[in-house]
Amino acid sequence: MLKRLTLTAAAFAAAAAPAFAHLDPLAHGSFAAGLSHPLFGADHVLAMVAVGLWAAQIASVPGRRAALVIVPATFVATMALGFALALVGVQLPFVEPGILASVIGLGLLVAMAVRLPVAISAAIVAVFALFHGHAHGAELGAAGAWKFGVGFVIATAFLHAAGIVVGLAAGRAAPVLTRIAGGLTALAGLSLAFG
Repeated sequence: MLKRLTLTAAAFAAAAAPAFAHLDPLAHGSFAAGLSHPLFGADHVLAMVAVGLWAAQIASVPGRRAALVIVPATFVATMALGFALALVGVQLPFVEPGILASVIGLGLLVAMAVRLPVAISAAIVAVFALFHGHAHGAELGAAGAWKFGVGFVIATAFLHAAGIVVGLAAGRAAPVLTRIAGGLTALAGLSLAFG
């Protein structure tokens, strides 16, 4: 089992090597580019799916079913705010470290199956989302930004939904699988940070 986990972690790390799939402003700026962009950066995919996994874990607590909507919706809304702030020139420090922290932090929250109240969980993902959104807006510039923004919001919501579906299915069948996925996500985040 340990060997299989090690090999899986190594595969995640290898896939994460070109992690920062950030933008050439001249080559992007369309709806299609925005829709596809989050799917080509391991840092983005890992964080977005982890949000969905975590929302599913939180929703398993009686009375916290709303986490399935509130946690990912908060991420998407705050990410859009970060994007808009970057477009109007508002600077945000530590954007890349914040993105890496999101992958590691969200992975650890899932791995440890931390089930905080929905409002606190939403606040945590909002902080991470601000960095993700700002990075996209700062790199893109104004050309085609709003079309791109709509595309990447939709793609992000799709990745959250995928995490929720996997998290709910694993929660019924074998909750430890979600925790393992969280641990692998945190490891992949560490490989991005020190790779």
